[in-house]
Amino acid sequence: MAGFSLPKNSRISKGNTFTADAGASNTRIFHVYRWDPDSGENPRMDSFEVDLDSCGPMVLDAVVKIKNEIDPTLTFRRSCREGICGSCAMNIDGTNTLACTIPISSLKGDIKIYPLPHMSVVKDLVPDMTHFYAQYASIKPWIRTQSVAPPDRERLQSKQDRERLDGLYECILCACCSTACPSYWWNGDRYLGPAILLQAYRWLADSRDEATGERLDQLEDPFRLYRCHTITNCTSACPKHLNPARAIVEIKKMMLARRSA
Repeated sequence: MAGFSLPKNSRISKGNTFTADAGASNTRIFHVYRWDPDSGENPRMDSFEVDLDSCGPMVLDAVVKIKNEIDPTLTFRRSCREGICGSCAMNIDGTNTLACTIPISSLKGDIKIYPLPHMSVVKDLVPDMTHFYAQYASIKPWIRTQSVAPPDRERLQSKQDRERLDGLYECILCACCSTACPSYWWNGDRYLGPAILLQAYRWLADSRDEATGERLDQLEDPFRLYRCHTITNCTSACPKHLNPARAIVEIKKMMLARRSA
């Protein structure tokens, strides 16, 4: 029988506990993943009791309050606070989502906050997105053309062609879907994952793009595309309510149509 052992510093230990000020009656406890690569210590779960009467309504508001008023060493990403930038993607109570769009009131009991799963952690709630962004760059996410551009106007498309991009262009590259995908967990070095494949289809579906053959050639690989097994965790996890699984199916249909032509 094969023997396995966990790598160094992989076990999560109990961390520090911070209680709310005396007199606070409306409180919730947030258990937050903490890891500092410079400390050499195991990751831990710190517990913060937050007074909701002096806190905004979203989980991100609580995380910001923790950093501003309780523990300034807490590290996380955030920017727009409106579900547009994707910076504050985290795993909250077992679900990959955006901290800025999840009301605290929608969650029951103590709230557990981790970084996105199956990515290397830079520190605390900050995942390393380097490989994810490199995969995004690999699909060349811009309009590629061979024809000469019109001299006096932009490249136009019909209303119907434009509507084909609905449900695709809204992707904010938060990586919630890819980090919820078991195929991406085990084959993320070669499988592009649902977020990148949705982005790939966004350009395949664009009537102005003239590199369809090259784009399909780049995806024609046992791992890059076909490692998708239609589990659909990606669609369930998307905080923008998009459907990466359907986009992947559409790419596969284009592959099949090309072979049959």
